[in-house]
Amino acid sequence: MLLVAPRGFCAGVRMAVECLEQIVATRAAPIYAFHQIVHNNSIVESFQLRGVVFVDDIDLVPHGATVVLSAHGVAPEIYSRAGARNLTVIDATCPLVMKVHLEARRFRKEGYSIVLIGHRGHDEVVGIQGEAQDAIQIVESVDGVETLHVPDPAKVAVLTQTTLSLDETKAIIAALKRRFPLLRLPHRDDVCYATQNRQQALRAALPESDLALVIGSRSSSNTQRLRELACEFGVPSYLIDGSRDIKLEWFRQAHSVLITAGASVPEHMVTEVMSWLSERFHLRVEERILKTEAVNFLLPVSALAASRPATNFIP
Repeated sequence: MLLVAPRGFCAGVRMAVECLEQIVATRAAPIYAFHQIVHNNSIVESFQLRGVVFVDDIDLVPHGATVVLSAHGVAPEIYSRAGARNLTVIDATCPLVMKVHLEARRFRKEGYSIVLIGHRGHDEVVGIQGEAQDAIQIVESVDGVETLHVPDPAKVAVLTQTTLSLDETKAIIAALKRRFPLLRLPHRDDVCYATQNRQQALRAALPESDLALVIGSRSSSNTQRLRELACEFGVPSYLIDGSRDIKLEWFRQAHSVLITAGASVPEHMVTEVMSWLSERFHLRVEERILKTEAVNFLLPVSALAASRPATNFIP
């Protein structure tokens, strides 16, 4: 059993979960959250059991209530609508996602047409697109590059969702550069460090593997990319939300099994899967550590104070 690291919680997910934990511990129920705080079914269900109400429409939050914004970020319109409802807003947006929002605002202000590489409908993409609806076009693949229409090919900028496949993102950016030689890029990669680390760690261990188990929820973009990466290497790969999803027939021809976990997966879920397997197989566990992560984000001031009006958070 090859246990890949880094795996599981990234700094942004940890901050968002701790943020909601802080609010649940200090304020009376019900607490509302706009979108899933992170894309993990187990975490969401555990908060629901403690009285957190998850909504996908900010207007469903009662006037004057407390609402926590998810790690994936929201469009400026959501802050405004929350302010109009006198909501206490706790903003748990990942700082690395907020970086992309700030880049979108800067490019829009400078008059650029913005190409956003990402998955239509994903919470993060919807939030970033809201920064410049009239200037942003979404591209999901290399083929989409040829369908772009921009008023000035010399003023095109590119941004990316933070949880994408590194290889696919590089291919799309290369296609954009061929079509728009003066393409403007962010100062630093938008694909976050945790997404990159987990893909690279997985890639390093795949040559030793007959089977890959990727722990995480189907709603998680970075987790889906891990499963796809394993499949691209020709290694049978299964996305599981826990041991209940495992099928014993997967292991018939497998001598070396790899386990990794998406960035929104708590370590206890990895432990639970390992325990389930150890009850059924004689395991020799070897950890494959590509690098050690030491990134941490402080809780937002709003989570500590838990009393700021929504208008204080309008960017």
